[in-house]
Amino acid sequence: MTASFKNPQKLWYLKHIHLFSGLSETDLQELDQHAKMVTVNKGEIIFIPGDPADTVYLLKKGRVKIIMADLGGKEFTAEILQPGEIFGDMDFSEQSVRTMRAEAREDAVICALPREDFERYLSRHPNLIVSLLEVIRSRFRKLQSQVEDLAHREVQARLAHLLLDLAKFDGVPNDRQIHIRAQLTHQEMADLIGCSWETVSTTVGQFRDQGLIGTEARTITILKPETLSRLVS
Repeated sequence: MTASFKNPQKLWYLKHIHLFSGLSETDLQELDQHAKMVTVNKGEIIFIPGDPADTVYLLKKGRVKIIMADLGGKEFTAEILQPGEIFGDMDFSEQSVRTMRAEAREDAVICALPREDFERYLSRHPNLIVSLLEVIRSRFRKLQSQVEDLAHREVQARLAHLLLDLAKFDGVPNDRQIHIRAQLTHQEMADLIGCSWETVSTTVGQFRDQGLIGTEARTITILKPETLSRLVS
């Protein structure tokens, strides 16, 4: 990664990280003293399994893919992070080494915070600990659900489940419809549900023809959430 020292908007970036949205200007200035703004090129590796878990990252711009391996060593995409999210936090354990790989899906801007500074900051702002634990729990639940999907569900059910999850965590309700803000390519959705992009394209077309979803460019709107849910159960 290449550190960028030309960006004068680091404090503005920190304000737009979801975890810190309720902090005061003074609290953010304290955090700003420890954060380093970094630019990452598309395809660049941020960390790999076995690396020291000595830094937490805050994603401001671009997207980052988190990759894990199952017990058999087969890799799968666990998550594609959007701007405003924190990552590297699930590896903060007694072993203090990474268990995942993080890779820039596109050119990205991130804030890097040394683990020790971040933990000291949390100790002074205990309300953030509750919020961070909820973020970690939510990701863990999503990961568990994803692993179960890969093992037991057909592609239609896996894609329906993914769309409903995206709607739950990053959706904008409008009457009985839900617009998904995250703009994932068919390849990215395929990575997340363990199939080919051709299969995703075909299944998306089927959902659209059945009136379950609407698509425009890379955006998806769920038109019939209840019907889509029945495909998962």
